[in-house]
This record gives sequence, structure tokens and C-alpha cells, in this order.
Amino acid sequence: MDSSHIQKISVQVAILVISTTRSEKEDTAGKSIQSLFQESSIPVVRLDVIPDDIKLIQAGLKKALTEANCIILTGGTGITHDDCTIEAVDPLLQKKLDGFGELFRLKSFSEVGTRTVLSRAVGGIIDGKAVFCIPGSKNAAELATREIIIPEIFHILTHANR
Repeated sequence: MDSSHIQKISVQVAILVISTTRSEKEDTAGKSIQSLFQESSIPVVRLDVIPDDIKLIQAGLKKALTEANCIILTGGTGITHDDCTIEAVDPLLQKKLDGFGELFRLKSFSEVGTRTVLSRAVGGIIDGKAVFCIPGSKNAAELATREIIIPEIFHILTHANR
């Protein structure tokens, strides 16, 4: 892969765990994401738990955008009546990274089979910053972070800030 066009950008990560049922103590997905970034020497500047509420998710995202250029929301991306992460974030995205959700579902297929159709994982850009909405299960969060977000974050931010 030609990486000559990728700039060495400073990446700061904010992780928003979207859950009405999990507290910070019970969160496993957010902590796993944090560990994966730390192992890659990428700093995590915020880890918050936010209830499944569109206004609270949007407020948390807006705050995170002032502190970080890679924001990961984990949880609330399914199709139950209280899942509203996509509804909160989607209208704020200035550009969508359709390939992120497609690749996540492709990679998830080998682990969960056709159940991957329930995933509404989304990626996009807001003000030159990368935003990813991924499922709240520990396995799915680790898959998205380890196999897609960490390998591509410098590339994504380089292009988003041209």
C-alpha cells in the first residue's frame, strides 16, 4: 500500500458508550476499544456512558468533537425500539463513509452469519473529524476498532482535512 499521501496526524479518540442499562463499571465494549487504541499508542481523551436518547447522544457527540478528531459511539445501533444512535448521529454527518458499514458487515458475517443484517454500523465525517457508530457488543466493537478504524484512521483524517 502506498502510504506516501497519508500525513502523520495527531489522533485523539473519544469513546461514547450508548446504553441505558450499562454503567461505566459494566461497560466492556468501551474499555476494549480504549485498550486497542492505547496498544496502538493513540490517546483516548474521553470515555463516557450516555443513555439511549437522541438529544443526549447529540450533546455528547458535540462535546466530544471539541476534544477529539476520532469519535466512536458504541451501542444503540440495532433495531430495538430504544436504539437511536444512528438517528442521533446520521443527520449531523457532513459526509458518509458508506464503505465503513459495508466492510464492517462483511467482516462480521464470518462471525455472526446473516445476523449481520441487523447491524446499522455507520461512519462519516463532521468538520474534518471521523465519527463511527458501531454495535455495543464487545466482539463487534473490537472487530470494528482493530480491523477497520485503527488501520485506516490516519488515512481517513488525512483526506477529511484536505
